[in-house]
Amino acid sequence: MKTISLAAASLAILTAAAAPAHAQQSVEQFYQSRKSINLVIGYAPGGSYDLYARLVARHLGRFIPGAPAIAPQNMPGAGSLAAANFIYGVAPKDGTALGALGETLAMEQALRNPGAKYDAAKLTWIGRIASSNNIHLVWHTSKAQSVEDAKTIEMTVAGTGPANLAETVPRLLNVIAGTKFKVVSGYPSSGPGMLAMERGEVDGAGTSWAVIKAQHMNWLREKKVKIILQDVPERDPELPDVPALLEFAKTDADRALLGLYASGGAIGRAYSAPPDIPAPIAAALRAAFQKMTKDPDMLAEAAKMNLSIEPADDAMLLKVVQETVKVDDAVRQRVREIFGN
Repeated sequence: MKTISLAAASLAILTAAAAPAHAQQSVEQFYQSRKSINLVIGYAPGGSYDLYARLVARHLGRFIPGAPAIAPQNMPGAGSLAAANFIYGVAPKDGTALGALGETLAMEQALRNPGAKYDAAKLTWIGRIASSNNIHLVWHTSKAQSVEDAKTIEMTVAGTGPANLAETVPRLLNVIAGTKFKVVSGYPSSGPGMLAMERGEVDGAGTSWAVIKAQHMNWLREKKVKIILQDVPERDPELPDVPALLEFAKTDADRALLGLYASGGAIGRAYSAPPDIPAPIAAALRAAFQKMTKDPDMLAEAAKMNLSIEPADDAMLLKVVQETVKVDDAVRQRVREIFGN
C-alpha cells in the first residue's frame, strides 16, 4: 500500500500535468491518453476511508470512458487536511486526480481552522459510496466501560489528528459532559489507534462502524471491546443500545455544538476532484460513479467485505457542504474557547 508525502505527490502530479489537450479531445480520448487517475486517500491504510477508496479504485475505472486505471495513494496528515489542501490547490484540474477526504472538511472550514486552505463548496463533488457512523470503543480491560464511567475514571484514547472525530469528540465531551478522556495524539489513522488499544497502550479508540463490521466483529462476539458512543444525531438502528452524541447535550448551545460534529455522517465516504475541472470530465466522472454504485460485481465484493453501500450524488453532497459552512458565530466562538484556536 503506497503512502506518499505532499512534496513527492506535488512533484509527480505537476510533472504529469500536460497541456489541456482534452479541450480538443473527447473524454474517452483524454483518459485513453492519460491511462490512470490518482486517488488520494487522506488517511493511512487500515481505516474505513482506505477500505472504501480501494474498493472504488478496483471498480470505478470500468465505467469511465477510456477505462483509466485508478491508482490509490495514501496521503495521511492532520485528519486529512493535508490531502484536502493538496486536492484543492496542487493537484491538476484536468480530471486525473480524485480525493477520498475526511467527512469533517466542511466543518473545519466553517470553524476557520487555519490548516484548512480550501473552499469545500468549490471542490468538484463526484459522489458518495456510503454514509458513515463514527464510533468510540473501549477495550475490555479498561476500568471505564462507558461514557458515564469516564466522568469519574480517566480513560486514555487514541487521537488520530486534530480534525478527526476520534480526537475532537472526546475533548468536547470533557467540557460538555464532564468526562475525563485523555487523548493520546499521534496515531495516523484508526487502524494504528485500534492496534494501540489492543496492545494496552490506550484504553479506547475511535473508528467507523463500517470498519468494525468488516474487520473486527470477532471483538464484539468475544466481548473484547464495547462500543460506548456513536457520533450521530440519533442512534443507528444497528446499534440501539449505544448512546448518540446529541444525547449528551444539556442546553440548546450544547445541541448546536454537538450537532455540528455529528453532521459529517451525511458526507461520509465521499469523493471529490479539484475545482474547475472541465465540465464534460466532471459529468463523466459523476455518471461513472453512480453506475459503479449499482454494479453487481462491486456490490458483491462490498457484501463480502461487509461494507454498507449508501450512495449519494454530487448535488446532495454540495447541499450538505453549503449548509455546514454556515455555522453560527456563537458555535464558532465556543469551539475556539474549547480548543484554543
